[in-house]
Amino acid sequence: MNKIWIILLSILLSACISLTTPESVATVTSTPAPSPTVIIEWFPPTPTPEQLPTIAVTPTQELMSEIGEIIFQAELLSSEGWIIPQTDRGQINIHNGEINIVINEPKSLLVGTLERPDLQDFYAEITANPVLCAGKDEYGFLFRVNRRDQYYRLSLSCDGEVRIDKIGEGSNSVLYPWTRSGAVPAGAPSILKLVVFAIQDEIRIFINGEPQVVIFDQEFRVGSFGVFARSAGEGAVTVSFSDLIVREVIPK
Repeated sequence: MNKIWIILLSILLSACISLTTPESVATVTSTPAPSPTVIIEWFPPTPTPEQLPTIAVTPTQELMSEIGEIIFQAELLSSEGWIIPQTDRGQINIHNGEINIVINEPKSLLVGTLERPDLQDFYAEITANPVLCAGKDEYGFLFRVNRRDQYYRLSLSCDGEVRIDKIGEGSNSVLYPWTRSGAVPAGAPSILKLVVFAIQDEIRIFINGEPQVVIFDQEFRVGSFGVFARSAGEGAVTVSFSDLIVREVIPK
């Protein structure tokens, strides 16, 4: 009987061993770690630009002189004290506080000059009123007139440009070529205040209160004043001038 139990126990042990063979053991497969998520930066930050140094703007140099009292004022009631040409090309009339230049012939120039005063440093202003002109017709103010054929000439064209010449004995020099100016209206009629501030070799030009140009020339030091008009085309030209006032210049 004991033998029978022994045999049965042996059979049961054999069965358990067959159930735990390697084929029946589940295989564990390792799952790889997930790849890190790639983040796309659609709008990368813009680097802060380097701040540039501020450029200081230097103001226009102030005039080294002040304007003083009136030292000359043209009454413009008659032609006394003026040198006026007698010509068939046109005429210069002075009356009622105005100088009227009328040119009838094409491509003609008329100039009227004062016999005095002879000044070196001055602040001079005059009002110009082109009544009839067009295109390259021109008019303007003469200063430091020394004899009839030697002076500086501030010219304005009827198409809105400015020019400065030095008129000598038989020779002309352009100190400032024709340049467009917003202070000079094109066509006529119009009214402009012309100012010349002359201190030794420095000459400053203002038109209707606006600075135009500064030039340096020391050839003509002393002289008087005058006006002119020129017909550049085939049409007539009429220009009036008034309120010629000259003030002294006082160094600061």
